[in-house]
Amino acid sequence: MSAPPAQRGPRPRELGVRIGALATGPGNAITDVAGVLVGHVTVWREEPGGRGTARTVVTAVLPGPVERLLREPVPAGAAVLNGAGEMTGFLEISEWGRLATPVYLTSTMAVGRIYDGAVAAAAAADPRIGDDEVVIPVVAECDDSWLSDSAVVQVEAADAGRAIAAARGGRVAEGAVGAGTGMICFGWKGGIGTASRLAPGSGATVGVLVQANFGSPEELRVDGVRAAPALPDPEAGVRAGAGSCIAVVATDAPLAPAQLERVARRAGLGLGRSGSVAHHGSGEIFVAFAATRRGWVPDDELDPLFAATVEATEEAVLNALWAAPDVGGRKRRVAPGLPHAEVLELLRRHGRIMG
Repeated sequence: MSAPPAQRGPRPRELGVRIGALATGPGNAITDVAGVLVGHVTVWREEPGGRGTARTVVTAVLPGPVERLLREPVPAGAAVLNGAGEMTGFLEISEWGRLATPVYLTSTMAVGRIYDGAVAAAAAADPRIGDDEVVIPVVAECDDSWLSDSAVVQVEAADAGRAIAAARGGRVAEGAVGAGTGMICFGWKGGIGTASRLAPGSGATVGVLVQANFGSPEELRVDGVRAAPALPDPEAGVRAGAGSCIAVVATDAPLAPAQLERVARRAGLGLGRSGSVAHHGSGEIFVAFAATRRGWVPDDELDPLFAATVEATEEAVLNALWAAPDVGGRKRRVAPGLPHAEVLELLRRHGRIMG
């Protein structure tokens, strides 16, 4: 392939697949939380004898305008299921319970460059940076080296600013785009996926965006149904098992940092429902933030938000798989897209397709 592939569609929910019991927000995306924006930069390059093959990534999730974040950080919490990965800024979130930059997602070897670019973007938005203030950007990673020549870092620092400039509300591109370009999930082509849920009884919205790059083919579950017996084996040699998954959780519920850490932890249950066992070499790292800065939800009213997080994470993984087509990369490797027809037939047999 000489250009990034188009997203496959329609989404599973539009075909009658319903994950869980809760209602979705209007777009079934993290951007259903008011003020949240998502921007992608896709690096897709073929340079034989030069920089090589690039199938790599930058995605930025903005809780709000960058200049406002620096002056008014949003409450945040973070959690780890398995820690074979990296998220810069994790300690500051854990210590101070706040998020003062967008959450940037990229490839493992590109964290440094995107961090540099995130600092530059912050300084451009607020002249106090580097004078009276410093900033610790949040940059998380998954490994795309099976498809991309990652020893030569393919992204530029300026791609962080480009992702911010591209950030929009509304529909979020999924699959092999931005931080999902080189991802593999359960042996199939993975990538970016998003979903949302309305927390029952509270009126709050919870949105989740995942960078899905984890799992073995035999582990995949779709709405609780083991998928492997109904599917062909993925392309021989596709790396499976060890990988990573970054989950970003947003809500308009007024939550304290300790509560947001608990919400972030529930993303791991959503991954488990999709089939993850959090392999030894996999990095499942989660961050949650509240777009609302005022108010307070009592701890004994958190259960609906927990349930919404679990369901949205599970569906976000499926949406990532569903949107991603076959993607070729370095050494003539191909990560195949999840077969739609076989999955839909499997779900019909198990009574999971709603009329």
